[in-house]
This record gives sequence, C-alpha cells and structure tokens, in this order.
Amino acid sequence: MLMTAAVLMAFTFDSCKKSKDNNSEPTTDTDAVKTAIISQFLDHTVSPTYTKLASYTDQLVDNLKTLKAGMTQANVNTACVTFLEARKWWEMSEAFLFGAASDFGIDPHIDSWPLDEDAFNNLMASPSMIAALDTEDGDVIAGEQLGNALLGFHGIEYVLFRDGQPRNVAELTNDDMIYAVAVSGDLRNRCFQLEVSWLGDAAPASHVALMEELEFNTTVNGGDFSYSENMQNAGKAGSTYVTLTQALQAILDGSIDISDEVGTSKIGKPHTGEDPTYVESPYSQKSIIDFYDNITSIKNSYMGGNEGERDENKSMHAYVKNVNADLDSRIVAAIDNALAKINSMAAPFVNHYTDPSAGEAMEACQELSDVLDEAKNAIKDI
Repeated sequence: MLMTAAVLMAFTFDSCKKSKDNNSEPTTDTDAVKTAIISQFLDHTVSPTYTKLASYTDQLVDNLKTLKAGMTQANVNTACVTFLEARKWWEMSEAFLFGAASDFGIDPHIDSWPLDEDAFNNLMASPSMIAALDTEDGDVIAGEQLGNALLGFHGIEYVLFRDGQPRNVAELTNDDMIYAVAVSGDLRNRCFQLEVSWLGDAAPASHVALMEELEFNTTVNGGDFSYSENMQNAGKAGSTYVTLTQALQAILDGSIDISDEVGTSKIGKPHTGEDPTYVESPYSQKSIIDFYDNITSIKNSYMGGNEGERDENKSMHAYVKNVNADLDSRIVAAIDNALAKINSMAAPFVNHYTDPSAGEAMEACQELSDVLDEAKNAIKDI
C-alpha cells in the first residue's frame, strides 16, 4: 500500500509538471498506477452504482405490492418516487454497459422503448396471461414471456405516470398492478444480476442466493471471475483484458458509447425526424434527466468516482492529463458543456424534441464522443 501511494504521489507530481509543458515526453506509468485507477473505478463508481440500483429496484417491488394491496394516491406517489430513484441509478450506470449488461442482454431487456402499447392492451385483454403473472413466479413468467417491448422501466413507467405526473389512482386497475408487480420483479432480478456479476461475493448473500435459484449466469464467460475480478486482473492469465491499458481503454469506450447514443439516438432520432416516436421516458417526461444522468455516468467514470467518493488522483482524468494536459482539459470542458447543453434543453423533451436546443445538445455529445476517442488513442501504446 505504501508503495502504491508513493507511485501515485509521483504520478500526481508528474501530472502537474506535464500540465506546464505539453511538449515534453509523457512520464512512464507503472502497473501500480493503472491498477489503482481500475480499483477506484470499480470500488467507487461501478460498485456503489449497482448497489443503489439493486436496492431501489427491490424497494420498487415492495412499493408496487403495497399499492396493489391498497390502491391509494399516496401509495402511487411513493412508488413513483422510488421508480425515479431506481431510474436515476440505472441511467448513471450506462457509461459501463460493457460487461454483464451487454453480455447477458440486460440493457435491452430492462430498457427498451417505446413501449408497445398495442401489445400491452392485448395483454390486458388476456385473462390467462394476467392469471399467470399473478402468481408467485410471475416475475419469472414476465421475464421469459413478455418480450423486451413490454418489460423493464418503461412498462412500469406506463402504469405509474401520465403527462409527467404520478397517475391518478382512479385510473389504475387490478390487472395493471398485477402486470406492474410482475415486471418490477423481473427488473429487480436483472438488476441483482448486474450487482452480483460485478461485486461477486461482496454482493448481499440474499441477492447471490436468488441468482443461484434462478440459475442466472453472473461470471465472465461462465468462469470463475466476477466482472470486477476480470478487470482487476487485467494483464494476467484468465482475464479477457490482455493488458492493463486495455482495461483503461474499456472505461473510455463505455463513455464514448453512451455519449454517442445520447446524441445520435436518444436525442437525435426524434430531433432529426428519423423516428419521432423514439422518445425515452415519455410518460414521466424525465427524458432530459435521463440524458443528464447518462453524461454524469461519464463524469463519474472519468473523474475517479461518484460524487462523494471521488479521488481524482486515481482517475482517467489524472492519467490522460499526465499524457496530454491539453487533451484532458478539453475532455473536462466537453463533459461540462454536454451537461450544460442538456440541462438547457426545452422541456419536456417529448413535447419539444424539434427545438433547436436539442440540436445543440446533440452537437455537445458528439464533441464529447470525439475527444474521448482521442484519449483512447492517446493512451493505446502506454
């Protein structure tokens, strides 16, 4: 530990020297520095994010069961608050969709949109399917039989929200609640899978036990490594990362992917007219918050941790700054600019997706993607 601390102190000092002279040769990095950055990313960005996500989706199941048993507006409002908290932590995980979220198809399973409203209406008109969902294994049946267009956050959102507000309890039916409870159970199961896949045995024992009961895979390629262990062991036998640098590049890759998705798809498809129906979170009208949280996930990944857990000395920010201080400054500025442009978009997005402010946010996201890609290339041979 003392050696690692000494290396990091030297790394920080060299970073300061480098910022004064962009034309000097970058200092030689050590494996200890790279390992410290990876550990900080895993322990203070990935782990707390997935822990919060698992906790809030578990709470959402309880809230929806309570609502089903007692149909009051207060219970609707409580479920909506929990839903938005769970949603926040999911959106703040999207800079690291690589790994379990993509390998196990969790991302499209729990976050596909738009909701297929025709399929929803057909489901509500099927007593046999509603009866199947209203059983102890309703969560499993939902996950196996409903399909992505009826699952996940947006199915629950459709039940709970209308026009950006908690839905009037008088509009809800018992069948709506049977569906919402089953789908929220499947959502919780998949978020537990994310948590256990990254945290391994550090995840709550009850969550690990549920994954075993459901026979969900939670290791890399079905092997012995959790996704955190796989990254921590970069450069060693058994890891899918041949070098430590590849692991650092994966952190940047995840950020590039979500910045590009926010700009070209989440904002771009409706704004350009490619697909006006492709509006995320239209019922709660929280699209802009979703976009903002996605860019926040990039900030957390790059700057060395979630807010309150950040250590910039053990971050991609410090690492890139040591290689090219000007490039790092442009990345930090691009993150802040993307956040600002998204925050300035005309709201709600579902009603204002053609507004020029959406185009400005698109451009800011593209600039962020481009500069992060520069960083990925800048560190490839170090």
